[in-house]
Amino acid sequence: MNKPLQLGDARIHRIEEWSGLFMTPQTLFAGFDAADYARVRQHIPPAYLNLETDSLLACLQSFVIELDGRRILIDTGAGNDKDRPGIPLFARLNTPFLKTLEAAGFTRESIDLVICTHLHVDHVGWNTMLQDDTWVPTFPNAKYVFTDPDAEYWDPQNRSRFPNMVGEQVNAGFFEDSVRPILDRGLAQIVRGPTILMDGLRLDPAPGHTPGSQTITVESRGQRATFVGDIVHHPLQVFCPTWNSIFCENADQARATRSAVLERVAHEEAIMIPAHFAGNHMVRVSRISDGFAPQGL
Repeated sequence: MNKPLQLGDARIHRIEEWSGLFMTPQTLFAGFDAADYARVRQHIPPAYLNLETDSLLACLQSFVIELDGRRILIDTGAGNDKDRPGIPLFARLNTPFLKTLEAAGFTRESIDLVICTHLHVDHVGWNTMLQDDTWVPTFPNAKYVFTDPDAEYWDPQNRSRFPNMVGEQVNAGFFEDSVRPILDRGLAQIVRGPTILMDGLRLDPAPGHTPGSQTITVESRGQRATFVGDIVHHPLQVFCPTWNSIFCENADQARATRSAVLERVAHEEAIMIPAHFAGNHMVRVSRISDGFAPQGL
């Protein structure tokens, strides 16, 4: 997706922060099955999977939707200057993300709405930026949309209520530097359950990867695109929806959600836009006799 996607009257722009080799499928996917992998890996192009090293290719990327005069930023990557002891890959980054965003036509001040598909370290980083040793909102004129279940779950003040967190170590620190400054300044819009933010923009709960994970569906002139965050990390999970990532908080719920979301985007003929797809960065999903298949890799 090197140029904006025109979706009816809406335009969707991709803003890349990082891309490269990530993990092997054997490492990333809980429930990995070697026989299933041998069956489907031939259908995955090299832009998504390095067959020589068996490494997955991935991106950190945000998307800007232009819809009815508003500019809506979906997820905000890892951010710069942040201590990330649990995931050194994203620690103390110094990327040109804001320059890339501005080159696409969007200043920080022009963003009206920031929506996080879920609260994880690599989806909230540019919520804030470092200014005079203080974390301040990167997009000062925007409302930031968080789900209530995630805002409650990841708040360190509530840790005793959630003692068995899967992602506690890898996500250490993000709430205090990338979420709490937004809450403290009254810039957050906390949502729970299905939510219509505006005509053509719908949020739907999709829990499992995190308690408050959600999908974001844009519809214009009968065309749809659905942002699915980390419900699907990689095209392999379209073929093998029972494979969770090792970062999913509730394994059974994540598997059920993934199948339900794949079923929905296939039925609605929506373009599915995951958070981390390399290659063409988005796919359509078709129903096949034994499950699902990605189209347009």
